[in-house]
Amino acid sequence: MRVEINVPDSLGEIRLEQYQKFVKLYDGEVTEEFMSLKMLEIFCGVKLNEAYQMRFKDVDGVVKIISDVLNEKPQLIRRFKMDGVEYGFIPNLDDMSFGEYIDLDTYLGDWQNIHKAMAVLYRPIKSKHGERYNIVDYEIIDSEIMRKMPLDVVLGSVLFFYRLGMDLSKAMIHYLEEQEESRIVQYLNSEANGVGINQYTHSLKAILDDLRISLN
Repeated sequence: MRVEINVPDSLGEIRLEQYQKFVKLYDGEVTEEFMSLKMLEIFCGVKLNEAYQMRFKDVDGVVKIISDVLNEKPQLIRRFKMDGVEYGFIPNLDDMSFGEYIDLDTYLGDWQNIHKAMAVLYRPIKSKHGERYNIVDYEIIDSEIMRKMPLDVVLGSVLFFYRLGMDLSKAMIHYLEEQEESRIVQYLNSEANGVGINQYTHSLKAILDDLRISLN
């Protein structure tokens, strides 16, 4: 069967809401074959009955392209546009309100609610001067809008906090006694060996399941 599909070739072409649907599949027992078909449905808009009729090598090729895209490790993106509105990353994390911090800490590790964390981190820019900008107050943000965010922005911010946490952990080692230092280093190394973004983002999901940030 001949099926014309649009395959995303970058994280910026994938919306957060699509990735949320994909990650949710891991909550149940699914086969690799079923996951492949769901990747075509979620990211390419191919209906399951149409995907079943596609040639195996075509499905395999598309799945590989999408998997490579999902394995990208984007840097923090401070500004982006969505539906004609420019959003900016919160300019100063130290100035976060207690409510913002609580929501960020609560939702950043929960994929099905991570759009609420994104509403803390990214808000419409109300004024700017060169590279400097101000964003609107958090209280007036509708977090559901953030489900449409490009995935590279979402993952870039999540990895930013993960890397920040690792950097802080490494810095703390210098204040420990030798025996304690050795134990912590061993722990960090064992953790680091399992956090790369590998096949179908299994490892990234594990990071996010455990992620709870602390800015203190």
